Amino acid sequence: MLVSFNNDYEKITMGLFSYIPDLKDPSRLEEELAWYNAQDNRQIYLWQSQETENLIGLIGVEEEEDIVLLRHIAVDPSFRNEGLSYRMLDELQKKYDKKNIVATLDTATMISKWQKRLSEK
Repeated sequence: MLVSFNNDYEKITMGLFSYIPDLKDPSRLEEELAWYNAQDNRQIYLWQSQETENLIGLIGVEEEEDIVLLRHIAVDPSFRNEGLSYRMLDELQKKYDKKNIVATLDTATMISKWQKRLSEK
């Protein structure tokens, strides 16, 4: 299930962000977190495992009038290849029911695969 970021989750959020290749450096992680916190239309959502209640995934978005821009998506390596990214995106779509989810260059492949999967259902 998706849960909204709060300061209690800062360390785990930075850990999940560090799985993104461009965000390995701690100072870069802090900058990114500050960027999300700077405006209300930027959100970080964490994926909480229903089995363990651990936070094992992250989605970073920027909300505009008609769209939700997926800026970041990361999953703990122990939980990869289980379809978790798709479930996270499914939940994000439910949350922003009236808006289209669109990609950045970095998230385009993931969004494309997710949309293809949705069209095959």
